[in-house]
Amino acid sequence: MSTQQAEPESQEAPKDPEMQGAESPAAEKQKEGGMVDQTSTDASELEGETVHIKVFRYDPEVEGKQEPRFDDFHVPFEKGMTVLDSVMYARDEYDSSLTFRHSCRQAVCGSDAFFVNGKQRLGCKTQIADLEQPVRIEPLPHQEVVKDLVVDMDHFYDQMHTVEPYFQDEDTPATEDLEEQRQSPENREKIKMSSRCIWCGACMSSCNIAAGDNEYLGPAAINKAYKFAMDDRESEEIKEHRLRILEQEHGVWRCQTQFSCTEVCPKDIPLTEHIQELKREAVKKNLKFW
Repeated sequence: MSTQQAEPESQEAPKDPEMQGAESPAAEKQKEGGMVDQTSTDASELEGETVHIKVFRYDPEVEGKQEPRFDDFHVPFEKGMTVLDSVMYARDEYDSSLTFRHSCRQAVCGSDAFFVNGKQRLGCKTQIADLEQPVRIEPLPHQEVVKDLVVDMDHFYDQMHTVEPYFQDEDTPATEDLEEQRQSPENREKIKMSSRCIWCGACMSSCNIAAGDNEYLGPAAINKAYKFAMDDRESEEIKEHRLRILEQEHGVWRCQTQFSCTEVCPKDIPLTEHIQELKREAVKKNLKFW
């Protein structure tokens, strides 16, 4: 006689909130539009050395986040960690709504300029280990904040384009007669530093004159004009045209040589020095001997 073994009755396992993907109190509070404080919760959960960062938060489109504030995060420290690395970790692991610009991570694109511990710095170039904690990360001053660490750069770009930042030459021959326009090593050396500008806006943000005069060209735009005005491959007529743009009321003469732009430039461009040289060129252009 065949026997059939009875199948055991299936029993429902007790529900474990952690196994069921229950959201953390911080995540629940974030959904409700409240502030996320990672200081006490995540610092105890992380093993090893951590870095305490305070990140500026502002979102004009979400009710409950329209009042500017700071959120605290503890991120695990690694040798070589940059400010950009820390905010990326906070975004990826704690709060996906944290917003900031970044691209190349090699100090070339200029998109991740922040105000870190009271100074304009490039996020991907600034080492966390060199900063005093808690590391305070804010958007660039003197510019309208769009959301969190993102500022409106339209005015900055408008000022850059005002100086016509492209090569011009009235004597360019017909296409079939074009030849290579060579530059002497000496002239290249003269304008080399000015060509390193990455349009990050740190210098403009640090300038007290730009903060009070919205029409001031600003150190970045003037530096860009220097690059072309001092290029020997452009004609004297074009150089005079550039100097006329620079010597207007809101041009080079508004600079008060405070050197703040030079101090914060992540590419070490001697911005103030370039502005002063353009002032001298403008004076020489207007001198008449008769």
